[in-house]
Amino acid sequence: MGDWQKTGWRSKPRVQMPDYTDAAALSAVEAKLSKYPPLVFAGEARRLKAALAAASRGEAFLLQGGDCAEAFDQFSADSIRDTFKVMLQMAMVLTFGAKVPVIKMGRMAGQFAKPRSAPTETIEGVELPSYRGDIINDIAFDEASRLPDPARMLQAYTQAAATLNLLRAFSTGGYADVNEVHRWTLGFTESDEAERFRDMANRISDTLDFIRAAGVTAERQHALRQVDFYTSHEALLLEYEEALTRVDSTSGQWLAGSGHFLWIGDRTRQPDGAHVEFLRGVQNPIGMKCGPSLEVDDLKRLMATLNPKNEEGRLTLIARFGAGKVDAHLPKLVRAVEQEGAKVTWVCDPMHGNTIKSNTGYKTRPFDLVLREVQEFFGVHRAEGTIPGGVHFEMTGLDVTECVGGVKAVTYEDLSDRYHTACDPRLNASQSLELAFLVAEELTARRNHDNDRAAASA
Repeated sequence: MGDWQKTGWRSKPRVQMPDYTDAAALSAVEAKLSKYPPLVFAGEARRLKAALAAASRGEAFLLQGGDCAEAFDQFSADSIRDTFKVMLQMAMVLTFGAKVPVIKMGRMAGQFAKPRSAPTETIEGVELPSYRGDIINDIAFDEASRLPDPARMLQAYTQAAATLNLLRAFSTGGYADVNEVHRWTLGFTESDEAERFRDMANRISDTLDFIRAAGVTAERQHALRQVDFYTSHEALLLEYEEALTRVDSTSGQWLAGSGHFLWIGDRTRQPDGAHVEFLRGVQNPIGMKCGPSLEVDDLKRLMATLNPKNEEGRLTLIARFGAGKVDAHLPKLVRAVEQEGAKVTWVCDPMHGNTIKSNTGYKTRPFDLVLREVQEFFGVHRAEGTIPGGVHFEMTGLDVTECVGGVKAVTYEDLSDRYHTACDPRLNASQSLELAFLVAEELTARRNHDNDRAAASA
């Protein structure tokens, strides 16, 4: 990457980014951020890259989840704890199904900016700039609130630093004890609606009982008390990303210090665009959303640009097509990857292609469509003989009513009860854990299929 500079993106076409009206204020914020400590460190990014490489080989599985867009006014220790707690529960269930380590990655501590389908929105005849996330402007619908304010980057940094501090404490301080996590899970499966999942929960209990009987306790084995937890976000606001990018003293490579894992969105993956230019030069593992408009030739070009050395764990392709559309789009992309011999990790995002508007005026995502896209994703990889490496959900540990369906069925009439998202609808805690059980069934079926095939060939 000798030809790469962290400012190089500024000469490329930019999309989905604000035009700040006060250049001096923007420069002052960037200068201040550039002196702040990085939020993550190169050694952590390297460990994540190795874990994602294992996922690409079927030796691990990625669980990525968290907020659609983090909000300043909803920030609290309790909300961070609740989302972290549900992700631990989901990871335990997925580990049991896959029989491989589950990589835990939050859409947290940096997911403040959002791409929008239109630059402006109109309400009751008044047209204003679209809300682009709290790091850029405010959701309140008035001219002053919608003006991009560079000072909001400093608040985003402070909130991200506090979030990471708490996550690290939870990850290593005993809160992640595997026995406690399973007790939380049992609270869900003991309900009448979750009877289907009780057998799996009981088998997890039996496994933990055996481990304890064998003398492997949390006090004697730190792996039962601690987890690695990584952060991720869409690298959308490049002024913020550039200001937190540092040279790793160990390798001499550039590290994006804003998060362990950054991704390029479906709207910002132009091969000659600013976002691709920036992310091609950092050593972090990176992702790229793959939607229905992605053509095979562009995919090949982007893989060559973003992962020129074809390193395992470097590039994750996040499929987001919508239920009923996976078979029309994913197979050709999977075949192109195989033809190129490219090393990638395939992940399913079943959220972004399944957003609808209800007749009550709320955006929502039907749970059955989310599940259907996951099943279609697994089906394509089973047919192609390739490896499904993970799942990517927008979810929260809060008891919201934003997505319809699930065992504790949220109806369209329920949406107004606890609809708190600042942007897109999220799975609530119950729906998230239910989905983990259903994905675990897919992973178990895949493992049994692979074992049967291996036995037949032997």
